[in-house]
Amino acid sequence: MKSLESFIFLDETKDKETLEGFERKDETDTFSKKGKTQNAVYYLISAEYDGQRRAARLKLYDPISDKIEVWYDNTDHHPYCLAPWPLSDSDRKNVEKHSGFKNFEKVTKYDPLFDREVDLTKIVAKDPRSIGGSSSENENIRGKVPKSWEARIKYYNCYIYDRQIQMGMPYKLLNDHLIPVKYQSLEEDRQRLKALVKKEDPEYKEYIFKWFQLLESPIPGFRRVALDIEVYSPVSNRVPDPNEAEEKVIAASLVNSDGQKKVLILKREELDEEQGPAPAGLDVVFYDQEEKMIREIFKILSEFPIVVTYNGDEFDLRYLYNRAKNLKIPQDQIPIHITHRYSSLNYGIHIDLYRFFFNRSIWIYAFSKKYTNNTLDNVAQSLIGKGKIELTAPISELDYSELIKYTIRDAEITFQLTSFDDELVMKLILALSRISKLPLEDVTRQGVSRWIQNLMFAEHRRLNWLIPRSEDLSELKGTSSTESVIDGKKYRGAIVVDPKPGTHFNISVLDFASLYPSIIKQWNLSYETVRCPHDECKKQTIPGTSHWVCKRNKGISSLLIGSLRDLRVKWYKPRSKNTNLSSSKRSWYNVIQQSLKVILNASYGVFGSSVFSLYCLPVAESTAAVGRYAITKTIDKANSLGIEVLYGDTDSIFIKSSTKQQINELSKWSANSLGMELEVDKVYRYVMFSLRKKNYLGVYSDGRVDVKGLTGKKRHTPPFLKKTFQEVVDTLGEVMSQDEVESAKRKIKNIVYSSYIKLKKREYLLEELAFKIMMNKPIEHYRKTTPQHVKAAMQLKEAGNEVKSGELISFIKVNNSDGVKPLQLASVEEADLKKYVSYMKATLEQILNVIGIEFDEILGLTKLETFLWNDEQ
Repeated sequence: MKSLESFIFLDETKDKETLEGFERKDETDTFSKKGKTQNAVYYLISAEYDGQRRAARLKLYDPISDKIEVWYDNTDHHPYCLAPWPLSDSDRKNVEKHSGFKNFEKVTKYDPLFDREVDLTKIVAKDPRSIGGSSSENENIRGKVPKSWEARIKYYNCYIYDRQIQMGMPYKLLNDHLIPVKYQSLEEDRQRLKALVKKEDPEYKEYIFKWFQLLESPIPGFRRVALDIEVYSPVSNRVPDPNEAEEKVIAASLVNSDGQKKVLILKREELDEEQGPAPAGLDVVFYDQEEKMIREIFKILSEFPIVVTYNGDEFDLRYLYNRAKNLKIPQDQIPIHITHRYSSLNYGIHIDLYRFFFNRSIWIYAFSKKYTNNTLDNVAQSLIGKGKIELTAPISELDYSELIKYTIRDAEITFQLTSFDDELVMKLILALSRISKLPLEDVTRQGVSRWIQNLMFAEHRRLNWLIPRSEDLSELKGTSSTESVIDGKKYRGAIVVDPKPGTHFNISVLDFASLYPSIIKQWNLSYETVRCPHDECKKQTIPGTSHWVCKRNKGISSLLIGSLRDLRVKWYKPRSKNTNLSSSKRSWYNVIQQSLKVILNASYGVFGSSVFSLYCLPVAESTAAVGRYAITKTIDKANSLGIEVLYGDTDSIFIKSSTKQQINELSKWSANSLGMELEVDKVYRYVMFSLRKKNYLGVYSDGRVDVKGLTGKKRHTPPFLKKTFQEVVDTLGEVMSQDEVESAKRKIKNIVYSSYIKLKKREYLLEELAFKIMMNKPIEHYRKTTPQHVKAAMQLKEAGNEVKSGELISFIKVNNSDGVKPLQLASVEEADLKKYVSYMKATLEQILNVIGIEFDEILGLTKLETFLWNDEQ
């Protein structure tokens, strides 16, 4: 039996923390008829709807046996939607005629939009599709009533809300009932937190300690296997279609958390016999028949509670499923379930890391933009320092030895992306599951707005609040009251204070800790509190807008986001750096604070997005308006304290050569007057500002250069220009004083000019000129517009190459009707030098403008020459 320490974090300096009833008595624990250990504790990781049984189906992970326990709802819960009370006789009859109708119930809920209780008709159905599964509204129950609420929520989410189930948390199964297991946190930790939040309102304290109870609970180490497959392709560079699955699976590699590595290889007549012994620690098995090999893959997958892939939704699992069908393997012997977009497993759960790392919020806030694109090679190189093996020939032309090395590397790095840094990614997924109330699969496949929406919906149900309809929100709350200064924006955004041009040394950047979440909390901003229905609240206006905010009630967004913000800033972020704690505790606390950061940084923007179910423009507009107010007042106060402010942008101000006493006094004022923490975020050796807003560079004491925007390092920038850009950046990082600025400028001019001359003489290799952009969807899905990389992909397809979603397209800018040509089909002589110089100028000017250098002057071109220079080609 596994020891408790193998999956519970313990503070080595304290008594052991345990979950109530977590340890089993001994190896002879009795099992029920259904095979469940009576004293076992499980972690709830997945929820779905079982159409055959017409019930919610939950998957629970047993950290002792490393197996999945499946549990079906036994509470007689059914799908439903809400409608006005009472329904007219004709509406009732229309609903009753529907074959999926079950019964009516009268319910009372609190309507937050009008601050009152309302009676509603609860229409209960036999299955989810009856509520709203048909493409035709007339065939849905929701289409048979004049107005309906909560009819578009996925059933298993609805079930989670109603049962107040906590995803990612421990449970027991007693007499086939799902019982939550309460974790007893350390009393001294509770007392420390209590002291930190003693000044908070009681409502916030209640939420803070609910989150604390949820996030402090120990987590298991998940047993899992990473899978990668290789498919034969008769045409070089053509990726087989996973939906057709016409070609053979020639290899599969599997790496698991038990330390085992296995490669399954299909024997092929055109290749010699096995070549030499397998690499150490690697189990290689050859198969004469593809069907046998695929059955073995299925057998292995069915032994693991979690299967990890990289783009397995679109390729690996999808291909295996369709290939198995082509080989006439019976449906009930295929452990994979396929939908239009996802590939799931009958037994365990499937985590597709491609979708997880593609999530913009994960990229920015969890991994600080460390990877520049979400290919397996780039993500792995950036996060674990090891990428794919570079192919010397197409997959189908590799010998056995080369194929084994290539495919096992893909499985290895896929697995290591879940195991590096003390299993950071697995912990991050579980923490986000707990916060968002979503199953692990949904967390890895959905965006942050869905996480926040699900959290909000779950809280509505817990409080017995009616979830408002989007159309009602739009009608009642109206539109923005400010005008955007940026085209396409719906309201005025953050303030940006004009910078003081030049080079400035000894610069500190003061930053509001979680500015927008702080504003949402301090100003009680939520869809129901902004422009609330109370006349007496209309005097409590929001600066810079015509909106007002409620004085009677605390907003649900203010409570949820504010409590999460306080917990991150006051507890988890400081403790993640506390060296007095064990490394395992610090690691877990760092995961939590990163998870909270991901949620919090999106909490303001979602209300200004029309795709968000609780879209409410006045909330987003009010948040931005208070942000402008806060930064303006802070700059005024800084000036009164004798602090020179060089620049201000959104949530931070750049100040010059200030004393510690001045900074402390400003921070104290901010806490008392604005209710927001102002702290030193960065210290630069020097900063260079141009006349343009949002265009500066700062150099840290260690020589690292921080450039606002940093286009030069974006993933699609050609290698030759990335190198030039980096040389310029490195030169700036070497500047130690004002006296060295001019010599650095001269060196930079030489670097740029040399690169230009080499480009003009066509001395760069073709690969150095290549732009690389990912195909985010299949070619046929690009209908309205055809970006350059898609045009290149179309040329590849016409040349007989298959291009799939998620593939990086490398192309050269040329002078043809498309303006581009795929790298595989182009030559250096075809490169359109005018376009490359133009792109070179646009990329480097973000730095050159800041340091006072004109790109054209470096080239020694007059304005006329700049326009006509390409005639010399």
